[in-house]
Amino acid sequence: MSLFLTLAVVQLIALMSPGPDFFYVSQTAVSHSRREALAGVVGIALGVAVWAALALLGLQLLLHRLAWLERLIATCGGLYLCWMGVKMLRGALAPPAGGAPAHAVRLADGPWRALRNGLLTNLANPKAVVYFGSIFSAFVGDRLGAGARWGLWAMVVVETLLWFALVAGVFALPAMRRGYLRLRRWIDGCAGAVFMLFGLHLIFVRRVG
Repeated sequence: MSLFLTLAVVQLIALMSPGPDFFYVSQTAVSHSRREALAGVVGIALGVAVWAALALLGLQLLLHRLAWLERLIATCGGLYLCWMGVKMLRGALAPPAGGAPAHAVRLADGPWRALRNGLLTNLANPKAVVYFGSIFSAFVGDRLGAGARWGLWAMVVVETLLWFALVAGVFALPAMRRGYLRLRRWIDGCAGAVFMLFGLHLIFVRRVG
């Protein structure tokens, strides 16, 4: 039980560090709807499930041996994050239409597209497999059976789901949305710049780990 608690604390600290997932959920909640933000959260949790499973299966070691695969994954992920950033920056620069935020029409995108965007935002960051590989190596020894290993996998996925659901709920509050309407250009612009910085970092850094 102490192993699960320790890993839960480490995962919570990592989740509280702002990254692409946090900016995607908060920006979707405040500018679109809680429903779409929660759909994005499900997508992010699915991405975490994939990266954590691949880490348990040893993908981190494969990436260290195949540098071209590592760079390919990082470059594709970086390009996707840059594309998301450009979309947010365009929304920030677009003039309001009829008194509403120019990008409000994207509410029609719906939960399924938000889920897809959340999943791709998480999968775009291959540093996740390095992170999970590191913590599993540090806390999961050979003595731990398969059941316990996949129990830890389920825990980090559920913890991710709960944390970002909380983030979505907070940023979807009416007060947060009113503040967003006043500062839409700045918020969208900053979120877009952050996504582009994350993307450029993945494209131009030498290694993901």
